[in-house]
Amino acid sequence: MSLRPLAAALILAASPALAGLEQEPRITEGLINVGIAYEISEICPNIDARTFRGLRYLLALKAAARDLGYSAAEVDAFIDDDAAKDRLEAIARERLARLGAGPGDVAAHCRVGVEQVAKDTQIGRLLSPR
Repeated sequence: MSLRPLAAALILAASPALAGLEQEPRITEGLINVGIAYEISEICPNIDARTFRGLRYLLALKAAARDLGYSAAEVDAFIDDDAAKDRLEAIARERLARLGAGPGDVAAHCRVGVEQVAKDTQIGRLLSPR
């Protein structure tokens, strides 16, 4: 399952001209967490994404970028950069694998999702087990 739908719809990614924004840990870590939560919700049939909570979180990340001094145009450019999206997606997949959820492993994605919810991590707060 590709993270491309989320990347296209939700993930903000840095353009090469905005390398500073791509280096902001609060922003990039938040986006990676959203990507992980989305991937879990897409693969595990027993876990839903908390869509409105996720959208609020993404808007908060966008506001945080603005608070760091980035213009609306810079943030919008950050949203559209495919290479940076690919980089963030790769990090999200690698972290999921480190958590024990390899590509396409439904049971492992469900287990990781439940663990994240139980630990009340940012990833877990974006998920809703059924």
